[in-house]
Amino acid sequence: MSLKDRHALVLGASGFIGRHVVLALGQAGVRVSTASRSHESYQRLARWLAGRGHDQVPADLRVDFTKASLIEGECDDITEIYNCAGAYRFGMSVDEARSANVDSVRAVVAFAARLPNLHRLVQVSGYRVGGQDPAPWSEEYRRETYRALGAYEASRVEADAVFQNVAAQLGVPWSIVNPASVIGDSATGESDQYLGLASSVKDLWQGSLPALPGNGQTFVPVVAADYLARFMTLLPMDAATQRTAYWPLDDDTPALPDLLTLIAEHYGVKAPRTRVPVPLLKRLPPLAHQGRSGDPDVPVDRPLPDRFGPCLRRPAPADHAGHRHDDPPLGRPPGSPPLRRRPRR
Repeated sequence: MSLKDRHALVLGASGFIGRHVVLALGQAGVRVSTASRSHESYQRLARWLAGRGHDQVPADLRVDFTKASLIEGECDDITEIYNCAGAYRFGMSVDEARSANVDSVRAVVAFAARLPNLHRLVQVSGYRVGGQDPAPWSEEYRRETYRALGAYEASRVEADAVFQNVAAQLGVPWSIVNPASVIGDSATGESDQYLGLASSVKDLWQGSLPALPGNGQTFVPVVAADYLARFMTLLPMDAATQRTAYWPLDDDTPALPDLLTLIAEHYGVKAPRTRVPVPLLKRLPPLAHQGRSGDPDVPVDRPLPDRFGPCLRRPAPADHAGHRHDDPPLGRPPGSPPLRRRPRR
């Protein structure tokens, strides 16, 4: 597939990751359409793109996840879809979370299956939720999972399984991206996402962080938004990435307390001396989804082609599907020592 033949549809284009995907596609010369719930969302995206020197605005389509048609507009020549849509917040009810994160995924896959020229559906899942067994969930298992994880995180776990299951049934070519904590632009640091790790950084800056979370084994890896976006835009161009999940991360991310201490030094503020014990940390919503320490003993096969970047490795196919949400395969850069298991907490 040549560059001139590519037509990308980005769902969730006005969100943090989606905006960067639209920008990366546009910079690569790919024709882009975005599907938003309102024209106001599209206008915000257009202003954001213009503020970064990208004046070639994408096509403006409307999306309604409750309708069978999903998208209003001509879509037959779409070659790739990037699904960055979903609700990213805690405190939702089970019904609300499932509607936003599970039912929407089911609708996107069904829509993708009807496109005659689709080469790839790229799904953004999550660092700790990726790699689910795609078998359908029983009602009992669903209740237990939502009770144990809470509505938001459980909905992301279920969505990952539903995506793989429905895509297999309908024959949709897919790739899954399970990013670690997504931080700002690698060059400018710009970010307007204040959930998860960012909330701890904000508290640190404001002097309201009472203690450093975790210990020397608490691994909360990060990945820059622009790097993640560029990686995603390359997936449809490589046949070897089909039906494969990836965990993009910076493997050199310091342990969480050390990371926050470095940020404090950069800000010129004092880092707290007290640390929150790990058992208590697991109960704190702001960091609950960010990832836990632990390098599982996961074999990895050949590195991805050089254009994908050195910090990505593809988990062996038999391994990533069997890992629980709290035990994701982690990429290792070339030359790293063998994988070893960090102590369980």
